[in-house]
Amino acid sequence: MRPTVIVNDLMQSDYTYVLSEPMGENFDVRFRPQLTPKEMLFLGVFGGRYLTDCRNEFPSDWFDEAKLCSTKHDPALNFFGVQASKSLAYWREKGWIHDEDPRGWFQWYCRYYMGRRGPDDDRQIKRWRAMKRHVAQVRRNCLPDDLDCRRRQRQALLHWAYDSRTI
Repeated sequence: MRPTVIVNDLMQSDYTYVLSEPMGENFDVRFRPQLTPKEMLFLGVFGGRYLTDCRNEFPSDWFDEAKLCSTKHDPALNFFGVQASKSLAYWREKGWIHDEDPRGWFQWYCRYYMGRRGPDDDRQIKRWRAMKRHVAQVRRNCLPDDLDCRRRQRQALLHWAYDSRTI
């Protein structure tokens, strides 16, 4: 029998999903993130405001050294110390948010990493792949290992599981 996750948090009530793959394994061949959700939370993403009310859904060790703030979005908690994301309202306006993952791409990724597979996977993987253009821009415009170059763009790449510290 496959494990089922039941979600009850501020954005979803009685949402359930099945973990059909082992955690961190059997990803789509087009999807090769460089960072795990745990690594992203440790580095500092989304101003620390992400997943603060739904920690029970995910492995507790993801949060052991996570940079989080349950009261506000704080760009200082981001690895590069800058604001690099749009509001959830903006994402909704663009049609990027679906009911299954009301917090957006990172929530989808966390659940995918946990082993959930679903109908939105192809769209989200295409969105992830589209971020490669930012990797190319950082490479084209920055010296290797110059982490002060294009900090906002590098932070945005961290939000999409690209390890922009290594570009």
